[in-house]
Amino acid sequence: MRSSTPVEQRIDESARRFLATSPANGAKARITEFLVFGLKQGWACIFGASLLAVLMAARLWYPDGAGLARNDFLTIAAIVIQVLMVAFRLETLKELRVIVLFHLVGTCMELFKTDVGSWSYEAEGVLRIGAVPLFSGFMYAAVGSYMVRVYRLFDLRFANYPRRWITAILAAAIYVNFFSHHYIWDLRWVLLAAVVVVFGRCVMHFRVFRRRFRMPLVVSFLLVALFIWIAENIATWSGAWLYPSQMAGWHPVGLEKLVAWFLLMIISVVLVAWVYKPAPPDADGDADGDGDHNPPVEAQASSTR
Repeated sequence: MRSSTPVEQRIDESARRFLATSPANGAKARITEFLVFGLKQGWACIFGASLLAVLMAARLWYPDGAGLARNDFLTIAAIVIQVLMVAFRLETLKELRVIVLFHLVGTCMELFKTDVGSWSYEAEGVLRIGAVPLFSGFMYAAVGSYMVRVYRLFDLRFANYPRRWITAILAAAIYVNFFSHHYIWDLRWVLLAAVVVVFGRCVMHFRVFRRRFRMPLVVSFLLVALFIWIAENIATWSGAWLYPSQMAGWHPVGLEKLVAWFLLMIISVVLVAWVYKPAPPDADGDADGDGDHNPPVEAQASSTR
């Protein structure tokens, strides 16, 4: 298993000692795997969930006449969350470099998209670049934080992962299309087809507790995009930003945004893959999800060190 942070090692060791007494087969075993899956997903989302909680709290309780503009408060809060993540060793410095890269890539897109009117922010505060408050980059950083954390929490492996230079070209084309479609043809459907061709044969293998499971990588892209779309609805409801159609009154973000988030997932995966080189499934038969591989808890715990 890829190295965890010291805090995660202690949590993992305690959890494995507790779960070692659970049955290895049957309904209770399946329920245990499901609960552990949910807890790991929640842990992977800790940065994004914290940021969403701050956005919702600011919408509900931040005073209108406060001396500090709400957007500046959100920026400061996002910085504090990021600092705490590193200070309490919930993220490694290696991961922080990837998250900063997500921040920069996202901020560049925000500057362009707000300029062409794709969405807008409240014109308040001083912690901003043009029309873009600095907290906006942290929303992309939250996606990066989730990606790097889920990669090691589930010890992700990939069968038939495409060559990284091919995925890099595809990700670059997707990123360029986010800008160029305002001036020339929108190639998102062509790029969507290219994603299916490039990643269609790739299968993701992931460990929950005792067992490994498999999922087509394209399906995982869609599921993560769906959860980002849900988070986007929460963020727009909180007034973090608004689309032109929401100016007269908030309404749920259209499902067509799922395509944009799906394509953004490709950029995210490619960025993370340049830090964590995609590894193939183990050759010992532990990637078939049959549940036969069940090492002693002592061995499981030591594998995190």
